[in-house]
Amino acid sequence: MRLLLSGGGTGGHVYPSLSVAAELQPDAGNKFLYVGREQGIEKKLSELALIPFQPIEVDGIRGMGIITGAHNLLKLFCAISRTRTIIRDFRPNAIFATGGYVSAPVIWAGALERVPSVLYLPDLEPGWAIRATARWATRIAVSFPKVTKFFAKDKAVVTGYPVRPNFYSAQRAQARSRFQLDPSARVVTVFGGSRGAQSINETIAKNLIELAQLSQLVLVTGKDDEMWMKARVKEASLESRVRLFGYLDDTFADALAAADIVVSRAGAATLGEFPALGVPAILVPYPYAGEHQKQNAKFLVERGAAIEIENDELSNALVSTLKKLFDEPSRLGQMRQSSRNLAAPNAAKNIAALLRAIATA
Repeated sequence: MRLLLSGGGTGGHVYPSLSVAAELQPDAGNKFLYVGREQGIEKKLSELALIPFQPIEVDGIRGMGIITGAHNLLKLFCAISRTRTIIRDFRPNAIFATGGYVSAPVIWAGALERVPSVLYLPDLEPGWAIRATARWATRIAVSFPKVTKFFAKDKAVVTGYPVRPNFYSAQRAQARSRFQLDPSARVVTVFGGSRGAQSINETIAKNLIELAQLSQLVLVTGKDDEMWMKARVKEASLESRVRLFGYLDDTFADALAAADIVVSRAGAATLGEFPALGVPAILVPYPYAGEHQKQNAKFLVERGAAIEIENDELSNALVSTLKKLFDEPSRLGQMRQSSRNLAAPNAAKNIAALLRAIATA
């Protein structure tokens, strides 16, 4: 099968595609091509996965001024034309797109070229790009049954959230050894998303000494905040208690597996990667991400797998929340099990089967 992949902006929109490609990779004759933005994270991640990449130029339209919006609308039409050319050259049997404005021109171009497609919604509610492209997709894959209500009954398929295999194989002892952490001491991993989260990093910096006394820290700051955060750790002489990285790819599963608790935004990946490892979470939804992150956090909180802290309350509430959780080990154990109960280890296999079915229909 020849499969065209698309999706970008965040790891939560890219990794599902790569997980499905990994599931299909062992089959003889499968070929892949990733279509996304030249400057986006999808280019780097697809190339790391040894998947050829073709760029399109596309930017968001909603929330932009009139001039910028009009310019980006023109880019969108050009991206559709460019993608049609890519499709004619690559001749895919199917398209797998994971939402976000990057994938919109790919789904539309695929429909115009009569290539069947699966559109995957990683979040609990569709954003504008999913809503605008859903009618043009052959099938829509979702992570949980409650999400099917947004789509036509004959299109939506519950597959689960596809997660890279190493998230199911990562072990705490090996993960702590990899990061040279004390295997018997507490560990908190802090992650703001693939591009980092400045308000979370500022909270960590403000409370660094108290946090480091409470537990060992694995900090994934994003590239923009990496240098000043390293300087803050050095200034406090806490290098022995803190492991700091601008970004992690292949070892990110270990950064989660090592943790007693993870502090993070509530992007789509939290719905798949955290349950795969069964990690309890303190979630801080990004306040400017619409309702997506709020809904993701609410879903995990209601099922006992996470605690939510509002972004503007984080600075004052993080340390006390961590202390309370560490004082209640039975609650942490319950959160870990509740998280693990949400895992969908067959998700990538389910989507691969769906793609095979539409490719041969």
